[in-house]
Amino acid sequence: MNANELTIAEARDALAKGELSAVDLTMACLTAIDAGTPLNAFVHLTPEIALDQARAADARRGEGAGALNGIPLGIKDLFCTRGVASQAASNILKGFKPEYESTVTSKLFEAGAVMLGKLNMDEFAMGSSNETSCYGDAVNPWKVDDRKLTPGGSSGGSAAAVAADLCLGATGTDTGGSIRQPAAFTGIVGIKPTYGRVSRWGIVAFASSLDQAGPMTKTVRDAAILLGAMAGHDPKDSTSADIPVPDFEAALTGDIRGKKIGIPREYRMEGMPAEIEALWAKGREMLADAGAEIVDISLPHTKYALPAYYVIAPAEASSNLARYDGVRYGHRAKLGQGDGIVDMYEKTRAEGFGKEVQRRVMIGTYVLSAGFYDAYYNRARKVRALIKRDFDQVFAEGIDAILTPATPSSAFGLGEMAHADPVEMYLNDVFTVTVNLAGLPGISVPVGLDAKGLPLGLQLIGRPWDEAGLLNHAHVLEQAAGFVEKPRKWW
Repeated sequence: MNANELTIAEARDALAKGELSAVDLTMACLTAIDAGTPLNAFVHLTPEIALDQARAADARRGEGAGALNGIPLGIKDLFCTRGVASQAASNILKGFKPEYESTVTSKLFEAGAVMLGKLNMDEFAMGSSNETSCYGDAVNPWKVDDRKLTPGGSSGGSAAAVAADLCLGATGTDTGGSIRQPAAFTGIVGIKPTYGRVSRWGIVAFASSLDQAGPMTKTVRDAAILLGAMAGHDPKDSTSADIPVPDFEAALTGDIRGKKIGIPREYRMEGMPAEIEALWAKGREMLADAGAEIVDISLPHTKYALPAYYVIAPAEASSNLARYDGVRYGHRAKLGQGDGIVDMYEKTRAEGFGKEVQRRVMIGTYVLSAGFYDAYYNRARKVRALIKRDFDQVFAEGIDAILTPATPSSAFGLGEMAHADPVEMYLNDVFTVTVNLAGLPGISVPVGLDAKGLPLGLQLIGRPWDEAGLLNHAHVLEQAAGFVEKPRKWW
């Protein structure tokens, strides 16, 4: 086994015993990244920074070393990293190198983590297939025929890099499923924490009331370790919660006897593949075998979640993305004689933003406009409140976690949705957006392969702030499913 194939927990133990150095581990990952070029997962490599951080980690080993001392990670291109290109996969931010470090990456570095580089993603995190990136498509390491498959989106580069063992773990962000859907498509674990658990400061904003950063890892234990380092109160983020961070790893007792698992009837979608239905049934059995009580529940407003999400998220995006105007940083269009400031804005934004971002900015501006604000935006906000109330009522009745499918299908081919109605792509988020609208924690766990041999995941949704309990449920599901398959190396 190569060092880059280790889990975070295994590498941590090997480093602590002196069986492995952080420099060796980092070099193994850098070598894997070089070989993994066809996956297009890493888009800005930082080998000098990585090796400096690894040498420092080796010097620090032992007393007082952080929880991630010497662990090499990939960072989604949405996180600002000081002096390193942070483009959000958009041409409008070409050449932008921040003078500051995001809170999440600062916390990871304080814990001793090593940054291998920045990871591919959908432009401004808008997409479910990593096909809107200015760097080109990221490619799923899983391959079952001639096609190149999507790793999911928007955290597609993070998912591909972890699944292909290019790094030991990665950061992702999740606005409507952008950690959980790619995790399911690539056979890894991805957790979206409760809104406010992880600071958003220094992360390029898409929809500020929905965005949440979280870890993407090979195992549930690794997710617990990485989330522990990322989470915590940050006075620089007004939505960050001042709530103590428990020891998530210590919570993995594997005991869920007497816990109540809800099965929402509204998630039985029309046209859902039989394989996903069967997998969901298998997940219920596994949790019941572990001593949990399975309870049928109703979340009646689920069917309104996607429409509400695709009003609220673009509205917030249109406001957040107004700052990319060619005035202070990033791309500025070349202007002709007689062009004024409005021409500069228009040309800069037309050249800098890709089609999906333009589409969402226009939708968002429309639903916020004077004549339509009440008809669309305000109604969507009311629906959001009803969706949150559905979950509150279920949890008040004693449900500990909710089990659902993670995605409506396994990974599809790159380009296969290119000429489809954009709404078809948006349907990929059908099982995940409710969790963001309600601000809840959700995790995707790989539990099996479909008939083609592609990974499928199940989603567990937890009570607010109960990531510890959610991770323990996920740990039980992971142990029972025994998913150990890896993609066959073709790159």
